[in-house]
Amino acid sequence: MQQHASHHSHAPSNQRLRDVMTRDPAFVRNGDTIQHAAKLMADLNVGALPVCENGHLEGMITDRDISVRCVAAGKGPDSKVGDAMSEGAHWCSEDDSVEDACDTMCSEQIRRLPVVDDEKKLVGMVSMGDIATKAADDATCGKMVSEVSTPSEPNR
Repeated sequence: MQQHASHHSHAPSNQRLRDVMTRDPAFVRNGDTIQHAAKLMADLNVGALPVCENGHLEGMITDRDISVRCVAAGKGPDSKVGDAMSEGAHWCSEDDSVEDACDTMCSEQIRRLPVVDDEKKLVGMVSMGDIATKAADDATCGKMVSEVSTPSEPNR
């Protein structure tokens, strides 16, 4: 394991995502209906779910994907998750540092990331809340929350 060259008091911690992530997260499959995905989101009070096939991460589906790609397009509740999901979703490895996940969340303006193992199998989810409550580095948390929570103007 590499050591950081810097020994400042505000140096990034070596905490890994496996230490702060939520294990065994709920997920949906490509063939599930968007109604099933929406109900699961409502039951869990989340706005996004990983989409997996045979345990492997295929993408993410968000409440916005459902409203924009399905409802706004006139598709019914029996539409398939695979038709609405975002492919090429951002993800991180359980071996990545908490700081790396924070950087990705900030740069991509997202609040949660799926966490995969070496075979790209879903092993967890990490959210801003996980990092805020479990991470050792308060400076990283504060920076992340303020950057991800930046208001944006609507596209017009």
